[in-house]
Amino acid sequence: MTEADAVALLAIAAMAVPTLLMRVGGFWLMNRLPPSRRLRRMLEALPGSVVAATIVPILAREGLPAAVAMAAAAVVMMVRRNDLLALFTGLAAAAAVRAAGF
Repeated sequence: MTEADAVALLAIAAMAVPTLLMRVGGFWLMNRLPPSRRLRRMLEALPGSVVAATIVPILAREGLPAAVAMAAAAVVMMVRRNDLLALFTGLAAAAAVRAAGF
C-alpha cells in the first residue's frame, strides 16, 4: 500500500465514522426519548406518497439488494417494532445479497 492509498483510506474512515454515528445516533435517540405529541402527529400525518417517493427511486437504482433489504426491514418492524433491529437487519440483508453476487 502506498502512502496515497493510506491517506485515501484515512480520509474515507474520517468521513464514514461521523456519518455512521449520525445515522445510528438518530435511531438510538428516537428509541430512547418518548416522542412529543407534536412529533407523533407529524409522523402519523406523513403521507404514504412521500414514503413511496423516497423508496421507489432507491429500488429502481439499487435493484434486488435494496428490495430484499427493505422487505427484511419491513418484516422486522412489523414483528418486533424495533427501529435499530430493522435497520441492521436491512443492512445485513443487502450485504448478503450483494455478497451472493447480485
